[in-house]
Amino acid sequence: MYTWNQTNKPDFILMGLTDNKEIQLVLSVLFLLIYLATVLGNTGMILIIRLDIQLHTPMYFFLTHLSFLDLSYSTAITPKTLESLLTANNTISYTDCFTQLYIFILLAATECFLLSSMAYDRYIAICNPLQYPVIMSSQCCLALLTGSYVIGAVDSSVTVFGMSNLHFCKSNIIHHFYCDTSPLLSLSCSDTHVVEIIIFIFAGSTILGSLITISVSYVSILSTILKINSTSGKQKAFSTCASHLLGVTVFYSSLIFTYLKPSKSYSLGKDQVASIFYTIVIPMLNPLIYSLRNKEVKSAVVRLVKKRQESRKLR
Repeated sequence: MYTWNQTNKPDFILMGLTDNKEIQLVLSVLFLLIYLATVLGNTGMILIIRLDIQLHTPMYFFLTHLSFLDLSYSTAITPKTLESLLTANNTISYTDCFTQLYIFILLAATECFLLSSMAYDRYIAICNPLQYPVIMSSQCCLALLTGSYVIGAVDSSVTVFGMSNLHFCKSNIIHHFYCDTSPLLSLSCSDTHVVEIIIFIFAGSTILGSLITISVSYVSILSTILKINSTSGKQKAFSTCASHLLGVTVFYSSLIFTYLKPSKSYSLGKDQVASIFYTIVIPMLNPLIYSLRNKEVKSAVVRLVKKRQESRKLR
């Protein structure tokens, strides 16, 4: 039996994904490859957008920060997971555990509202194109971005503060591969009802609030697109939204499955699969979704390559 108090806060033990050594080796190689692809993909996306002046638009401004968020919260989870798989070092200190939880909630909540901002940007671009440069000014973009980070910080601060005041005495073993709310709540011997309600309200408000904004934006976008007479015009309008809509669908489906339910319905196997998807896989997929389906990004890559080749010739 383990008891936490203000002076005694021993390490947690992350049980990870499996005890099978062969599966651990396979997973470690797979996760390492995915993480490297995540780092290269998101860093590459940021550099391409920063270096190509034609991509200095509101949509790509938000996409730069989406890549930063994906890179950051994958980094908050994956390296420790790899360490556990490769070295069998499953311990994580009390402070590190709650720090990891805080960073993850901060970045995930911020991404929810950043995706809402991107949907609003597409709504203005398609439904009110003449006013687009005025409405989506640099000040507006910065305000939307700052608001996303502020809401994410409030969400994570309230959640982590509530959980850090709980007493943990059942065990120090976390049945998960990183520090998350449901596995931690299951270790507490305190009354967790109030904390669970707070987490549910904040998580629900974050996910549903941003999802409603996205849904309303896309209903308006769809309505506008259907009024376009030209087939090529419809295809062009759809193409500007397809990548974002795909990214939103993948991200929110796994997030809703995991967090918008009571902690008592926590299922180790199903929740771990969903968690792997949105903490490790999705950060790798987003650069692919937004680049492979985006002609402007492809053109930017070609321009940068040509520019580099020309500079080498001049030398």
